[in-house]
Amino acid sequence: MTDEGSAASDGPRRIRSIAVHRDDVATALEATLRSDREVALRVTPPFSGRMRARLHALDADGEDGTGTDADPAPIHVDPRDLVADVPPYPEVDETMADNPDADLETRRERHTEAVESWRETIRESVVESVELDAGGGDGDEETVELDVAALG
Repeated sequence: MTDEGSAASDGPRRIRSIAVHRDDVATALEATLRSDREVALRVTPPFSGRMRARLHALDADGEDGTGTDADPAPIHVDPRDLVADVPPYPEVDETMADNPDADLETRRERHTEAVESWRETIRESVVESVELDAGGGDGDEETVELDVAALG
C-alpha cells in the first residue's frame, strides 16, 4: 500500500488511504460545531500506505503543527471534510420550540434523541475520499486525494 520513497521526503504523498472510525468523525465534528475548540482527526508520522486517523484537539499538546525534513508534521483532517452535506446540529432551543407543551424531562429526552439522530446521520455520511494539502504548509497548494475507509 505504500509507494517507494522515504516517509520524510514524501510526507502526505506517501499515504493512499486513511481509516477513520465513524464515531470519531461524529465526535470531532460535534466538538468543532459546539465549542470554540478546533478538533480534527490526526494522522501521525511515520506515514505509510494506510493510516488510522484519531481524534485530536488542535493546540492541546503545544505542538505548532510543523515538522522537519527528518520528522514531518502530523496531518490534521477537518471532520467537516469527512462528511458529505453536514446537517445543522440540533440546538436545545430548537428542540424545545418543537415541543412547547412537553414537560422538561420529555424535552430533554427529545433533544437527546435529536442529537443521537444527528450523530447517526454523520456516521452514515462519511465520504469515500478526501483531498488534503500535500504541500507541507510552505505555500505550495498541491493536494492529494486519499481514500477513506470508515470503520465501525
